[in-house]
Amino acid sequence: MGSRRRTRTWRWRNNPLRRREDLLEAWTVVIVWAVMALGGVAVGAATAHAAAGLFAGQRAERHAVGAVLLGDVPGTSAGTGSSRDRVAARVRWTDHDGTVRTVRTWVVAGAKTGERVVIWTDGRGAVVAEPPDRTDAAVEAGLLAVGSAFAFAGLVHGAGAVVRWRLDRRRFDRWDREGELAGPLWGHRTG
Repeated sequence: MGSRRRTRTWRWRNNPLRRREDLLEAWTVVIVWAVMALGGVAVGAATAHAAAGLFAGQRAERHAVGAVLLGDVPGTSAGTGSSRDRVAARVRWTDHDGTVRTVRTWVVAGAKTGERVVIWTDGRGAVVAEPPDRTDAAVEAGLLAVGSAFAFAGLVHGAGAVVRWRLDRRRFDRWDREGELAGPLWGHRTG
């Protein structure tokens, strides 16, 4: 146990073989891990908060409206018969100010002329997608948070890898220079 601990922490000890680059690399690793952990949590929380606010705004702004289908809608070509299959069709509805509107939107496949369908409109009366319910919004906000946290951690890890690569280059250059200085002192070379 004691030997493993000494091996792992050799960069931190006062050692005549430790170079400045070794200490900088050790601090770089500590800083990168700290920024990845703390910054990833902060970025993820900020993303989740922003996404939850956006979805709540969509739920508040969008309203379900009853509309009438203006023509028969063909069934799906695949013949799956699923209630989730959607086809574009024309519908008509009366807006809250009494204006009759007609638009082409997605409706359930296989619907017949005159059937009532539900569409969603925003505050301006434009047809929009149905807003996510609270559960779907929470799941999507969570996934966005995790994705943004990992993206942030990946960027920080990449920056740390670049710093460590530069330190390695400096270390190799110093070894080359010191080898050139010490080479003649080694005496007779074989070969």
